[in-house]
Order: sequence, then C-alpha cells, then structure tokens
Amino acid sequence: MAEHDSDKLKILYEDNHLIAVYKEASELSQGDRTGDITLDEKVKRYIAKKYNKPGDVFLGIVHRLDRPVSGVMLYARTSKALKRLNRMFQEREVQKIYWAVTGDRPPADEATIEHFIKKNEKQNKSYVYDHEVKGSRKASLTYRLIGRSQRYYLIEVQLHTGRHHQIRAQLAAIGCPIKGDLKYGAKRSNEDGSISLHARSLAFKHPVTKEEIRIIAPLPENGIWKIFKNFDSKK
Repeated sequence: MAEHDSDKLKILYEDNHLIAVYKEASELSQGDRTGDITLDEKVKRYIAKKYNKPGDVFLGIVHRLDRPVSGVMLYARTSKALKRLNRMFQEREVQKIYWAVTGDRPPADEATIEHFIKKNEKQNKSYVYDHEVKGSRKASLTYRLIGRSQRYYLIEVQLHTGRHHQIRAQLAAIGCPIKGDLKYGAKRSNEDGSISLHARSLAFKHPVTKEEIRIIAPLPENGIWKIFKNFDSKK
C-alpha cells in the first residue's frame, strides 16, 4: 500500500484506468459548506505528482461515502473506464460489502431486508417505511452477524441498492443503530466524530481488461475497530 507524503493517501489499487484509495472517517468524499479539501482533490494531486501531469487531471467519480464513514473509494482514471463503471454501478454489477458495529444484536443472524426510503433534503436524513410512500424508493440489503464482543456486534452488509444513508437507516429500522450514529438513534457519539461503518470491499469485473477485481480496505486502527482487528485477516 503506497502512501503519498503530502496528503498521506493510502492507495489500495492502481492501474492505467482505475485508482482505489482508503478514505479516513474524517475525510470528505465530496465538497460541502466546510470548504475542506476533498479526497478526490487529494487523488488528483497524487496523480499529477506521480505521473508529472501538467494542468487538470482527469478523475471520474463513480460513488460516494458519507463523511463519518471509512473504507474503499474507487475512481476512474479514463473516460472509458468512467462510462463503463457508471453503468456497472447502475446495473448492480459491483458487489459492495460494508462492516458495521452496533450495540444491539440484530433480530436474526442473517437476513435480507427490504424497505422504502425517503430522503429529507433539509434534514439530510432518510426515513424508512415498510410500504411505498410518495417520493420513496425501494431499498434492499443482506446482512449477517460475523462477530461479537462483550458489548458490541459486528455485522457484514451487502448492498443491493444504493439509497441515501441506506445502511444507517435500515439497520436503525430493525433496532440496530450503528455505533456513534446519533442521527439514526445511537445513544452516544464516537470520540472522533465517526460512525462505526466501514466500506470493506468492492468486487467487480475490470471495465477495460475484464479481470475479476476485489479491493479490500483494512479496518480503521482506532476506536471500537481495535476489538475486531482479528477479523482483518479474514478476506
């Protein structure tokens, strides 16, 4: 895993068409009112420096992670790769795995759950319904309980749809708010302002070479994740 001196980027995968990096929980994946530097800007700087590219660096954005979430972020380095990746994400050809820590045990050790989710723009929050309401969209995920400590549970989530705050809202709806996620019912915040949700891996067919690719993001080294560090070797 390479690290860039100026921005301390952790590169998880890189070739002529793609680059995947590790996003810290505090980093922005897209610009907001804070004006803080975004992860994609750091990646552009990295590419410009490494390949001595003058002018604007092309970097295609295909997905986002909420600011308090850590894990793998994938970008396209060519327009061809961007066009194909966008289609692959839209057609659910990319397997997205997340790990979440909760203080409550899920109602079943493994299940597929489906809801209807409606985003409230003003609150930047999504609301979950068990039936369709005006403006809602269907949301589906599969979860399984993969570990536990004395007080916490480690849940693996596979997303089938990509709705706003989907994992956060759906887990809260089944009585398992993510640790630190005050917006969705957690009792207290995490000290570093993160929520205990980690984009663990992306698996897909390379948009150009057609090679099977699986990119895994190591667990954060702080907070509750230290308890589950032994799971990091379980690929």
